[in-house]
Amino acid sequence: MTNLSKENSADRGRLFSVAPMMEWTTKDYRAFARTLTKRTLLYTEMVTTGAILHGTPRERFLGYNEVEHPLALQLGGSDAGELAECAAIAEAWGYDEVNLNVGCPSDRVQNNMIGACLMGYPEKVADAVRAMQAAVSIPVTVKCRIGIDDQDEDADLERFIAIVADAGCEVFTVHARKAWLQGLSPKQNRDVPPLNYPRVHRLKQSRPELHIGINGGIKTLAECREQLTHVDSVMVGREAYQNPWMLAGVDEQLFGEKGPAASRLDAAIAFRPYIQQRLDEGAKLNHITRHLLGLFQGCPGGRRFRRHLSEHAHKEGAGLRLFDDALSLVNEPECVV
Repeated sequence: MTNLSKENSADRGRLFSVAPMMEWTTKDYRAFARTLTKRTLLYTEMVTTGAILHGTPRERFLGYNEVEHPLALQLGGSDAGELAECAAIAEAWGYDEVNLNVGCPSDRVQNNMIGACLMGYPEKVADAVRAMQAAVSIPVTVKCRIGIDDQDEDADLERFIAIVADAGCEVFTVHARKAWLQGLSPKQNRDVPPLNYPRVHRLKQSRPELHIGINGGIKTLAECREQLTHVDSVMVGREAYQNPWMLAGVDEQLFGEKGPAASRLDAAIAFRPYIQQRLDEGAKLNHITRHLLGLFQGCPGGRRFRRHLSEHAHKEGAGLRLFDDALSLVNEPECVV
């Protein structure tokens, strides 16, 4: 039996997820994703403990639409007490999971002891997990890399996982490439260090009692199904954002259920009430529709759709009529699959 056919409800609930991505997985993107898939586990952008504890209004950092569930909050931080306090706040706000970021390689977060640099301090991560779990009843999970800098991908990853798992963490999503904290930009860290899927597969083999998910470079649902023969779940990042129609196949192909959208146009039309709601709240059209620019990839008129929104959605007074005008430029039945 492959992992894909598991019936464990906790495992199946997180079988497929969209990765947390700064400035991309906003509440508007997540609401749009729900017109394409109901079963995908969605993550917020990383939110730092400082933003939650000291930023105002808190709605700016934690607000979401009820349609977004199942929804996880990703936290950035390293102080166990602050992380526990933020986890409790997240649970009170109704989030379904709290995830600790141990994978972001940017200089800014390193300087605040956030992200991938924490792989060098597994005991600190373990302390944070213990404190967070003591503060909440929802799952506390960790997203990490296979290593940083000159760490040994076998010995050091095994040690990190063992220490954090002993603290009570049962769910790890592993980006299958190292993070180089010196000499590479965050963008380069998404592509330059080589992917090592077999390393994550071996981790699952050595720790079968843990839920091990995989992330990094996965672009198709066929690749997801292949990965699910080795690990418990798959997390997709850039492809799910740049080619959002990919999400329309998730419910049927991975969960055996009919998805909410029969076509790209159906998804766009289903999103119209949400767009109007956000416009009524004072949001700018381009801040919402920028997340849909890749929806009609491969369709005649898809480029005109993107151009129309890119050139006009930022203008004062832009609303649903402009969005509908952009949709009228597309001929979906002739899309290239």
